[in-house]
Amino acid sequence: MEQYIEFASNHLMLVGAFFAILAALVWNLISNPGGKFNIEPVEATAKINHEDALVVDVRSMAEFKGGHIINAENVPLNGLNNSLKQLEKHKSKPIIVACKTGSRSAAACNSLRKAGFEQVFNLRGGMMAWEAANLPVKRKK
Repeated sequence: MEQYIEFASNHLMLVGAFFAILAALVWNLISNPGGKFNIEPVEATAKINHEDALVVDVRSMAEFKGGHIINAENVPLNGLNNSLKQLEKHKSKPIIVACKTGSRSAAACNSLRKAGFEQVFNLRGGMMAWEAANLPVKRKK
């Protein structure tokens, strides 16, 4: 134990950086309670094929036209609250929310859950993970 104290006193910057990183990791785990609703691309295809899940793409129209999941609906994140009525008819289905990397879609998932949608899943890694898994992408010209 004495050696740990000596090491910590001799390497304050290193120990400080360790605790800062540790605190950031703990904060990430605590502040992301919806993490259990993240879904991998392969799991998403199973939900789409077997449970008739709806895919909601929250990227901009330009990003959506550049490539999206087949049959996905484009509802840009900045207009999500105005489009809740449009999504209301899908409330009983699983909804998979996608963006480029999975961060915007996580925010959209929180908004949808607050609006009463129960089966909302965030596509972990977003379209980047979808394409990395070599899953089909539709491109508009």
